[in-house]
Amino acid sequence: MKGDHFLISTLAILAFATFLASAYDPSPLQDFCVAVKDIKSGVFVNGKFCKDPKLANANDFFFSGLQNPRNTQNPVGSNVTAVNVDNLAGLNTLGISLARVDFAPNGLNPPHTHPRATEILVVLEGTLYVGFVTSNGDGNRLFTKVLNKGDVFVFPIGLIHFQLNVGHVNAVAFAGLSSQNPGVITIANAVFGSKPPINPDVLTKAFQVDNKVVDYLQKQFWYDNN
Repeated sequence: MKGDHFLISTLAILAFATFLASAYDPSPLQDFCVAVKDIKSGVFVNGKFCKDPKLANANDFFFSGLQNPRNTQNPVGSNVTAVNVDNLAGLNTLGISLARVDFAPNGLNPPHTHPRATEILVVLEGTLYVGFVTSNGDGNRLFTKVLNKGDVFVFPIGLIHFQLNVGHVNAVAFAGLSSQNPGVITIANAVFGSKPPINPDVLTKAFQVDNKVVDYLQKQFWYDNN
């Protein structure tokens, strides 16, 4: 009898553990989604509203034009063409998106992070110096690699990373991302180009620099290559 009670208790614990393992909040598909009490005043959902499947057609799953080079004549010398749920509706709920990245010689895709996605990058043309920095708990270690045509590199979700064209010709890469809306936070733009600006006292203390340096950086135009 005691053995039966033990078996029943063990099965109950395992069942409860399984329930806990499967009961979790879904990953956010946008920066935030503020709750409302009146659903009539609600606008956004975690993702996009779905079309009636019977009304879907092939164009909902189609995007054209990624074969065309993008203009890289800008301050950072790069241009990102994203294909996500905002311009390819069929990606909704599928957890994947794509981007083409064009680089001028010495062009940079500045340090940035994707809060909702891991990125896998393949170089189609040129030579890129790429890398990412781990979290504080891991000691902010830097992982870098020089990639040539056909090489692949992975940037783990949420970590700051970058790509620099170290060749003397244009470079092109394609990136796959594990979210329909991965988001992008370019570090310099967010820290020094926020609207309204972050209190200079915060940045002076954080970066351990003179307030004149912070004032200068906040007055710059921080280009968004996305």
